[in-house]
Amino acid sequence: MDAESARWRLLQSDWYSPRRLHDSPTQYHFPGDRFIPNRSLMDLDRAHGLLTNRTPPFNASSSFNEAYRQKLIENLSLDSQGRPFKIMVFRGSPKSSRKPIRFVDELRQDVASIFENGCKQTPYRCIPKGEKRVLDAPRLRNDYYANIMSWGKNNILAVALGPELYLWNSEDQRVHKLLQVPGGNDWPTSVTWSEDARTLAVGYMCSSLQLWDAESSKLIRNLEGHSGRIASTAWNGRTLTSGSRDKSIINHDVRAANNLASCIKRHSDEVCGLKWSTEGNRLASGGNENLLYIWEASKMSSSKFLHRLSDHCAAVKALAWCPYQYNVLASGGGLSDGCIKIWNTQKGICINSIETKAQICGLEWNRHHKEILSGHGYSIRENQNKLCLWRYPSMTKVGELGNHKSRIINLCQSPDGVTVISAGADETLRFWDVFGPPTAGNLMVSDLPGLLSFRTSLLR
Repeated sequence: MDAESARWRLLQSDWYSPRRLHDSPTQYHFPGDRFIPNRSLMDLDRAHGLLTNRTPPFNASSSFNEAYRQKLIENLSLDSQGRPFKIMVFRGSPKSSRKPIRFVDELRQDVASIFENGCKQTPYRCIPKGEKRVLDAPRLRNDYYANIMSWGKNNILAVALGPELYLWNSEDQRVHKLLQVPGGNDWPTSVTWSEDARTLAVGYMCSSLQLWDAESSKLIRNLEGHSGRIASTAWNGRTLTSGSRDKSIINHDVRAANNLASCIKRHSDEVCGLKWSTEGNRLASGGNENLLYIWEASKMSSSKFLHRLSDHCAAVKALAWCPYQYNVLASGGGLSDGCIKIWNTQKGICINSIETKAQICGLEWNRHHKEILSGHGYSIRENQNKLCLWRYPSMTKVGELGNHKSRIINLCQSPDGVTVISAGADETLRFWDVFGPPTAGNLMVSDLPGLLSFRTSLLR
């Protein structure tokens, strides 16, 4: 009984208590698993010997059985130093000073994430203070409503100077005179390249509309339908849309013998701004009566507009569709308005409006960064004759540029979306590399690009 009591006391001792692992000075990574033993604390040789060695048969006696039982308890329960021992110990191994693999993996992930975030930081761009190039443009008319400049995908700039229209090749700087209007009462008032840059549409003061083949410098055809000045034109595939002082908008099918596809008369004053969306499913038209209309291409024949927007307080000439949000349109008002408004054309609501305090003559979106550039004319307070760069969608001003001595008439950008040209009433065309890709450095005004402004040449 004494031996049996000693055995039970041993089994109930602190070594077999759950507190043994909790209070032990030895620290473990993981608590011992109930079903999966930790082989690092097993005496496998002793266990193998006890399981495989056979003893000869003997006559069992009560005294021998008791002695054998005591010896077996000692061998199975005590180690060589007399401490309680179990063959299979269900606890973790002693904690080492070496960091676990999981910690190393987490450290590597942290370093990788820091490096990745550092690489994703967008570097600031250097906004040029001066223009890259200046071209003299004598006889360029000071007319707010005219749209006398267009830069095609063929990298050729078409610009009307008085009664003459010139083509300037930006690759070799060659200048070619495409046409000259006879007499002194007529001149080009709108110039627009087709999407494939093979055809140039030219609207005139005396209501004529012509299509020219730029490669052969030949007149293709005359398009009839208007009875007043054509100050705005816009292409949508093989359809040419024109707006006139006669308050009408006409869609011309340039492939058909009868070019007139549809005629809309909703504006109550001159149509001075036209712009098709990138997808070609919507048309924006601005009028001198301060109204902005949004039209769906599929419903234009019925003269039913999608939205009629009356938030502007002056003529709406400057129009530009956002290149990265198909249903967003920017519009700019004249001198009495001076506001840039951003529209959701799907819902017909104004989502942002910025007061520039100056006449807005042109708007161009930056295709490389979320920005929009505005060109300004007359002003009673600020931004007169300036170019202003705005960050979208916050519409905070990034900076301003401009050395024009008179108001800006038109804006257009190069096919690669890097350079913007401003046509001024001071009879100059100024080239600005304001939409360039990101460059290292701080967002600050640099004086170096201003040195390029001395490179002045004559357009014609």
